[in-house]
Amino acid sequence: MDSTIILKYVLVSIIAYFLGNFATSYIVSMRAAHIDIRKHGSGNAGATNVLRVLGAKAAALTFVGDALKGIVAVLIGRYIGGSNGALLAGIFVVIGHNWPITLGFKGGKGVATTIGSMLAINPLLVSIVFTIGIIVLVATKYVSLASITGMVVFPIAMILFKQGPEAVAFSLIIALLAIFKHRMNIVRLLKGTESKIGQKTKTE
Repeated sequence: MDSTIILKYVLVSIIAYFLGNFATSYIVSMRAAHIDIRKHGSGNAGATNVLRVLGAKAAALTFVGDALKGIVAVLIGRYIGGSNGALLAGIFVVIGHNWPITLGFKGGKGVATTIGSMLAINPLLVSIVFTIGIIVLVATKYVSLASITGMVVFPIAMILFKQGPEAVAFSLIIALLAIFKHRMNIVRLLKGTESKIGQKTKTE
């Protein structure tokens, strides 16, 4: 591989990672209630915990901000490194959100940022995945189950719609990152102790 291409990919990865570090939930919680959201509810720095602790408005702001990080990172990645740069940016912005160096590597679960990244890469497939996730959420009231289901469906949809190998690899990595971050939710779902939307979060 050409050294210039490698340098572009490294640059894209660094930019995307630090974009992911932009802690929307932390900023929203500080401005709305002067609290560190990581010290309340489940301790997760994401929109779902913000919803349960601070309400719908704060959660919506958090979700939009986190999704925008993914969109912006992918657009920058595409500008610098083409289609593969976009895919790489989509992965690293989620890593930056999940494990931000600016917050001691204690971030969120990356669902909104993942959705933003996916939206910038393939809007059609995202609409399918998002719709399935909403159906699961409405039917079960479990945000975590809806998120996990959507992430599992994403690579399957990529394969069914005959996307390229790089795009399929991207979807698999994104899905695995999301499932890993939801591992304790999976345990609670299996035990029947997971909180439904509208319920108070159980401390993780």
